[in-house]
Amino acid sequence: MHQTWNQGFLGTAAPCYADLVLLFGVLLARLRKFRAHAFCQSAVVLLNAAIIALVMLPSFRLRVAPKIPLKLGKAYYALATAHAALGSSVECAALYILLAAGTQLLPKKLRLTRYKLWMRTVLAGWWLVLLLGLATYARWYIPHPFR
Repeated sequence: MHQTWNQGFLGTAAPCYADLVLLFGVLLARLRKFRAHAFCQSAVVLLNAAIIALVMLPSFRLRVAPKIPLKLGKAYYALATAHAALGSSVECAALYILLAAGTQLLPKKLRLTRYKLWMRTVLAGWWLVLLLGLATYARWYIPHPFR
């Protein structure tokens, strides 16, 4: 499949440069370059928030939300709802990490000092959200994917 700069390679709605920044951020963490890692991952979290607000939320509100709870028994609505619910939780957790670990905007007792568990939990959540997003995409746009 031919990739363009506007089309990511990790299976999300993110553009190629966001996927590259994400992978670069992981590499920086492995190399223990934590300040550079924080910058890269912050960019990914903020870009993801913009994509959610500008693309995903309007689509969900138009195509899915009006049918909840009546149609949740159908894969089309159930997958999108699960993706939205988990994705919202994970994005909020990622934004909390940015605020609690990377700024002094929160009171001291709400800031983080032990980051690894938080970051690994959010990373695992993002992988689940990615899988649900791929399943949602397949159900919405590929004819008869689950039959």
